[in-house]
Amino acid sequence: MTDNLLLAAARNTNYYTPEHEQFRDMVRQFVANEITPFVNEWDEAGSFPRALYSKAAEIGLLGIGYPEQYGGTPADVFYQIIAAEELARAGSGGVSASLFSHTIGTPPVLHAGSDALKARMLPEVLSGQKISALAITEPGGGSDVASLRTTAIRSGDHYVVNGEKTFITSGMRADYFTVAVRTNPEVKGAGGVSLLLIDGDTPGIGRTPLDKMGWWASDTAHLRFEDCRVPVANLLGVENEGFRIIMRNFNAERLFMAAGANGFAQVCFADALDWARERKTFGLPIVERQVIRHKLVDMSMKIESVRCMLEDLAWRVEHAIGDPRLLVAQTAMLKNLAMQTMQFCADESVQILGGMGYMRGTRPERIYREVKVNMIGGGSVEIMKDLAARQLGL
Repeated sequence: MTDNLLLAAARNTNYYTPEHEQFRDMVRQFVANEITPFVNEWDEAGSFPRALYSKAAEIGLLGIGYPEQYGGTPADVFYQIIAAEELARAGSGGVSASLFSHTIGTPPVLHAGSDALKARMLPEVLSGQKISALAITEPGGGSDVASLRTTAIRSGDHYVVNGEKTFITSGMRADYFTVAVRTNPEVKGAGGVSLLLIDGDTPGIGRTPLDKMGWWASDTAHLRFEDCRVPVANLLGVENEGFRIIMRNFNAERLFMAAGANGFAQVCFADALDWARERKTFGLPIVERQVIRHKLVDMSMKIESVRCMLEDLAWRVEHAIGDPRLLVAQTAMLKNLAMQTMQFCADESVQILGGMGYMRGTRPERIYREVKVNMIGGGSVEIMKDLAARQLGL
């Protein structure tokens, strides 16, 4: 991927140490060797080899930010940003989404699970042996977590779980599900919500694959829980107080998604620039046309804006600097800015590539199809605006 001077210089800040850059080089090489050559094949197949998880684990990619005792590598949030950006170079959001589904499935276990639960589950996932998924969204509601209907009724030393979840990333082959349930059906809203870790082979779980506009390489499923008996020991945190854990998880997910979206925007810029330098009209490369140069400048401007907000916010989150409500509001605004930038750059890139940009197998075409899931998943653009407004007291 071509880097212009602006994008190359953007990494030369005080946020990144030589160790960060060594990690970036390692991930970039991994993506170039193990993912990029196969993304078209995987996209058409609607899946990618399970062996990719263990390969990613071997270089420490799955364990960044997790304690060493579970097979992780303690790291700050900038390592996660680097991972998201570098994975984007392959131009396949589906691969990134499923390969990193544990980044939303395992944090609640790490932060709220028992020592026994963490010792059993985390090493298997971080080593790539098992796959973790998060199951929050239901057919009747997505971002409105407080209205979820899946129930978990206590019966002795088990919960009996009944309900449905949909649009679950890695849902077809996940070995563990971190599931939002209502443990007190009498309480409406955020109260009465809990989180359970449910083993994928629990009797009563049904899985149905879903076809999508984009993210073809990522398996997505509709789940059904019918009288699933889950040990009480699998409760994450305190019963009926899971909503706060879910919100914490969402904030981390949105930061990671923003980094990935800006990475995809950079891919679109790079491919558009390469094409504009090679493609000629009326005897001149189209990069010589003012209208094309202006498009490229607009793309760079938006990418740089996201980068500045992303790195500044990541620094303050990492060091707990500022009012927590402001950090939540800015995370929501960052997600929207990043997704709108990805949308803009994908659209402009396809336009610059012309007919070639409309062909399957090009990175801008794939990213163009994948824009909308990013603007919906992890909290829709509209929900993010409303969340930001509430946190800011508007």
